[in-house]
Amino acid sequence: MEFLIASAIGSLTAAGVYLSLRKRSFAVVLGMTLLTYATNLFLFVTGRLVIDQPPVLREGVTAYTDPLPQALVLTAIVISFGMTAVVVMMALGSFIEGGDDRIDLPRRDREGPGA
Repeated sequence: MEFLIASAIGSLTAAGVYLSLRKRSFAVVLGMTLLTYATNLFLFVTGRLVIDQPPVLREGVTAYTDPLPQALVLTAIVISFGMTAVVVMMALGSFIEGGDDRIDLPRRDREGPGA
């Protein structure tokens, strides 16, 4: 089970980095989202994979799972959703203003004023 989770985290990270290095803003947004998913999965796994255990200690319960990673992941999901919405709006504004979703500079800006 640990190998499966580690492979999933590695695959999400690799795909996220690859997409983040592309020259289109939509691919960058998807890459950042995949990196967020990888981070959330990593935070969730840090609390150990425990099956059929309650997250809080009650009377008669001898073993439990740590609730802190679950709270961290829930908070991270909310923050990443908000940040994704902000980045999508910025990319959309850039697309509407510039007519293209490329991240690199336009040719006329690269050549400079004297060219």
